Amino acid sequence: MLKLLGAKQLSSRDAAHVLRVLDADPVAACMVAARVEEGGIDPRMIHGELWSRGGPLESLCFSGANFVPLRGSIDDMRAFADRACRTPRMCSSLVGRAELTLPLWEMLEMDWGPAREVRPDQPLLALASTPQCRPDPLVRQVRMHELEQYLPAAVAMFIEEVGIDPRANDGGRGYRRRVANLIAAGRAWARFDDGQVVFKAEVGSVSSRVGQIQGVWVHPMYRGHGFGAAGTATVAEAVIAEGRIASLYVNSFNTVARSAYARVGFSQVATFATILLD
Repeated sequence: MLKLLGAKQLSSRDAAHVLRVLDADPVAACMVAARVEEGGIDPRMIHGELWSRGGPLESLCFSGANFVPLRGSIDDMRAFADRACRTPRMCSSLVGRAELTLPLWEMLEMDWGPAREVRPDQPLLALASTPQCRPDPLVRQVRMHELEQYLPAAVAMFIEEVGIDPRANDGGRGYRRRVANLIAAGRAWARFDDGQVVFKAEVGSVSSRVGQIQGVWVHPMYRGHGFGAAGTATVAEAVIAEGRIASLYVNSFNTVARSAYARVGFSQVATFATILLD
């Protein structure tokens, strides 16, 4: 019996082929493409490694704080799982196309143990044209001096979405720095009412072709009044105005959010899955 060809870390000579693969699936690959377009495939620059079994045109995954399968067969996923299990786990989640992520997780779970949560059905949505609902004119980019006003909303969103407090390990220093960096980059958006964040969202990953919206949140007192759809339309409109596709993914069971995104004009282009690890 032939031995399964193992997954190998890619080097700079593979860069052109990696970019070709990422460009072929721009919405699903946005998180990784944003890193590679800026930093190449040097692990120090992209804070992770790119692996392949037989070349990136055939199989590809990213291994970093997130483990992201991008292309390959079931044997390729097995090779990625085998390599990942040889060293201490570095990632806090698996995320990507469900048809790749879920089989990969089945292989990893035997070594890594049970997940904290499995989200197997997350519609991946995209919008490339003018939003269909009226954007909220009061939603704007957050300014640096508004960090302390914005941060509690960001923390509340994280706890609601992920189920853990991002301040737990270091008192919130790391998360505060992450949010501050998004604000400084002009990628955090909000509507304020007397200093209170009514709506918030960020453009978490930005590649040359796609801006991925994340962290959409409406203050509980303002829910049910259309702030989510109108605010998301504002952020999507800004992404599209820069010549990019606006994208996001949402849990299938979140019918309120899915309805809001449908009103904006988003349509499903794939299905993601996310595995949250302890």
